[in-house]
Amino acid sequence: MKKEEVLDALSKARDQSKKRKFQQSVDLTINFKGIDFKKAENRFDLEVKMPYGLAKKLNSIAFIKDKEFAEKVKPLVSKVIMDSDISKLSKKEIQEIAETFDVFMAEGPVMLLVGKFLGQTLAPRGKMPKPITNQDLKTVNALIQGSAGVTKITNKKGKFMPLIHVSVGKEVMQDIDLAENIISVYNAVEAKLTARSQNIKSVIVKLSMGPPIKIGVKEAKK
Repeated sequence: MKKEEVLDALSKARDQSKKRKFQQSVDLTINFKGIDFKKAENRFDLEVKMPYGLAKKLNSIAFIKDKEFAEKVKPLVSKVIMDSDISKLSKKEIQEIAETFDVFMAEGPVMLLVGKFLGQTLAPRGKMPKPITNQDLKTVNALIQGSAGVTKITNKKGKFMPLIHVSVGKEVMQDIDLAENIISVYNAVEAKLTARSQNIKSVIVKLSMGPPIKIGVKEAKK
């Protein structure tokens, strides 16, 4: 993928998107061909570190058993849920948690409980929590900071559509930085494909409320 082609597509995406009262995300879609995603070995479950992040504050959540530890963690994360409250969560609440939070962590003894009640919703999204140890605030901070700029790429949920769709930043970011993020995601995905670029049908970029713009990736002749 050539950086010039990515920059050209980003410029068109901005020109063809109406101004909104909120910061739109910049989204990337990679469409595949010649891959049977019904086979588990062909499905994606990657974490990609993007060089310029996502230009947003990450929402973090921690599932804790120890009350003293919970009090110390609260100032560091967006939300703390105690182990005794996990089984009380409704399906709607679990869905909201999966959609709202970016960084998930759980104290060791709580991992199985999270898996039992939230695993079916979190696992397909690649959001099962990372383990943290009681009183280890350094790990909590490291997980939050280390997740900045990390995007999860997965197509293990739903009907195994022949594509992946991820956010690569916000429109407030410079095109050159967005282009580096896009190329990082593209390269990580391409490296997992058996036929590399021959398995890629098209690559599309768009602002969240704007029209899709195809990046200059040549499609193989049928």
